[in-house]
Amino acid sequence: MTKFINEENLKLLNEIINSQRFQAIGEHNSIIKQIKGIISNTKPNPEKLFIAEGIWASQKILETGTKIQSLVICPEYIYTNEAVMIVEKLSTLTDNLFIVSAKTFDKISERDKPDGILSVAYLPRYNIDNFKINKKSIVLILDGIEIPGNIGTMLRVCDGAGVDGVFICNRKARLTHPKLIKGSLGAVLTVPMIEFEDVKECYEFLYKNKFKTYLADTRAEKNYFEEVYPDRTAFVMGSERYGISREWYNYDCGLISIPMLGKCDSLNVGVAATVLIYDATMKIKLEAKHN
Repeated sequence: MTKFINEENLKLLNEIINSQRFQAIGEHNSIIKQIKGIISNTKPNPEKLFIAEGIWASQKILETGTKIQSLVICPEYIYTNEAVMIVEKLSTLTDNLFIVSAKTFDKISERDKPDGILSVAYLPRYNIDNFKINKKSIVLILDGIEIPGNIGTMLRVCDGAGVDGVFICNRKARLTHPKLIKGSLGAVLTVPMIEFEDVKECYEFLYKNKFKTYLADTRAEKNYFEEVYPDRTAFVMGSERYGISREWYNYDCGLISIPMLGKCDSLNVGVAATVLIYDATMKIKLEAKHN
C-alpha cells in the first residue's frame, strides 16, 4: 500500500507549490475551459490532445515518454509519496504548470477520489512510412467503428496480444475521445495507430507488403480456427451498425467467421476481434516461438 507523504516529500511538495514555475488559476481560466472541452469532446481538437488524470495514467505518460502540453495539480488532493514524485517528474516535461483549488479540480476531474494530478497530453502520432513491419506481423483494421469504447477495448486487446499496429479506415469516432482513452487502459500510448484516407490506400499498403487480409464476416464458409494464417496477416473489423465497407469486397480478401451456436447472430466487435487476434497470435507468433 502506498504510504502517506513523509516529511521529506512533504517538503518537496511545498517547494513545488511555492516555486515560481507554477501559476495559480481559477475555474474560469482558459486552461480549465480547454480541459472541459476535451473531456466533453465538443470542441475542435486539431492537436489531438487528451486528458490523463490520476497516478496510474500519469505513470503511463512517464513510462511511454508521451509529450504533455500542460500539467494541473491540486495540492489538497495530493497525499501520497508516489503522487509527489510523479508531480516532480511531470513538471519537467512542460512549462505550462498550474495549481488549482479542490473546488476547481472537482469541476474537471472524472474521478470520485481524485489524486490531484491531471495532464493535457498529445496523442502519439505515427507515419505509415515509418511503420515497422516484422517477418511475422499482425495488423487490425478498424473500418467505420463508431463506438469509442469499442476502439479502446480493441487497442487494449492488441497490446495484450502483441499486434503490430491498428489501421483506421472510414473513421467515425475521435481517437482522443475520453471513452476511447479509458477503454484502452494505456494501450492508446503503446499500439501504433495509423489513419488512412480510404480503403484503397490501406489495402494497397497491405498488398504491397505481402499481408493476407481477412474480412470478419458471419457469412464466411470457413471458421477462424480452421485457417492457417500466413506470417503477415490483417483482419478487418466493420462498423457496429453497417459492417465492413463494400469496397473491401472488391479486393483479394479472405472471409472468416466465428461460429455462433446460440440464438444471437453475431458478437460484439471488440469480442470478435479478441477471438480472431489471439487465435492468429497463437498460430503466427507463439507457436513459431516455441517450435
